[in-house]
Amino acid sequence: MPSAARKPPATTPSPEPSEADDANVDERVYAAVSKALLSGKLRPGTPLRERALAEALGCTRGAVRKVLARLGMEKRLVLEHNRGAFVPNPSIEDMRGIYRARRIVEAGLVTTLFGNLSRDQVAALRKHVQEEQKAFKEGRREDAIKLAGDFHLLLAQMANSEELLSYIRRLISNTELYKALYDSAEAASCAPREHEQIIEALATGKSLDKALEVALEHLDELEQRVIAGAAAEQEVDLATLLNGGSGSSGKGKPHAHDH
Repeated sequence: MPSAARKPPATTPSPEPSEADDANVDERVYAAVSKALLSGKLRPGTPLRERALAEALGCTRGAVRKVLARLGMEKRLVLEHNRGAFVPNPSIEDMRGIYRARRIVEAGLVTTLFGNLSRDQVAALRKHVQEEQKAFKEGRREDAIKLAGDFHLLLAQMANSEELLSYIRRLISNTELYKALYDSAEAASCAPREHEQIIEALATGKSLDKALEVALEHLDELEQRVIAGAAAEQEVDLATLLNGGSGSSGKGKPHAHDH
């Protein structure tokens, strides 16, 4: 009697990706692209192609598209219709305007927090500065730049205003990128020391004028370094153009095509 034909084993269908899985992919792609931007290796005007990013990061072009749109909303990328996403190429006047806004907002923030920080808040700020110092010592430039910006976001959180925090977050998204593009790694290592001086001035509550001076001088010095770096890169780019396209950009990195 012939044996009965065996039925093929039932296969379990692969589960559909969940919303949580999609969110994890989005955050992974966002972190990777943000880190690349803060490394300073992507020069102004560099295009970020969806296909190339998707292949490099092992994800779909849809996931990349969502992240690029998010970074565009944060002003970390420039999005051009039918052309794609590009690393911003801000003018010196644009950068001066952003730093001017930061000085105005942070002067009010310092005035609000002056003499009003609790011991726990001061401890949290000092712990954060230690993380900044560690990142610089270990050569983690991208992390160090992000932590430097996060210091000011931490101050804004202590003011208990979501509207203020949202606005400062947008400003810092811009200045973090400027710092990555145009500030030298050696000069940027000053940030932890300057942040420690801001904490001391706020915590002691001895002189509001001194606290304002320390905080605004910190921003002034950063702006001067960034503007000087941008001006130097523009000079080199012009020289490269006049010399027929040979040479490299101001930081020894390949010159990116403008858009």
